[in-house]
Amino acid sequence: MKKQINKATKLRIHNITAKAALNFGSEAWVLKKREEQRLEAAQMKFLKHLLGITKLDKEKNQCIRRKTGSQNIVKGIKQYQEKWLQHVQRMDTNRIPK
Repeated sequence: MKKQINKATKLRIHNITAKAALNFGSEAWVLKKREEQRLEAAQMKFLKHLLGITKLDKEKNQCIRRKTGSQNIVKGIKQYQEKWLQHVQRMDTNRIPK
């Protein structure tokens, strides 16, 4: 008998692994529109697969995010970059990252 992983567990795995992989090194990125689109497409591809939604269903991204309770990956990266910038600005001037 094959066991199924429920959607909440899949979403937690996404938040731990896939989001971390997409965010890796993002504090130094300069995001152009094309990169933003690619990041969002990667996130939506995973979330659609998680919910079992196909292209034929024509479900909007906002609706999918609402169902999963996830935030736009680009907004998350921009918030992380802002947080990192504030962290670097508080550092002593002799620290390497500054």
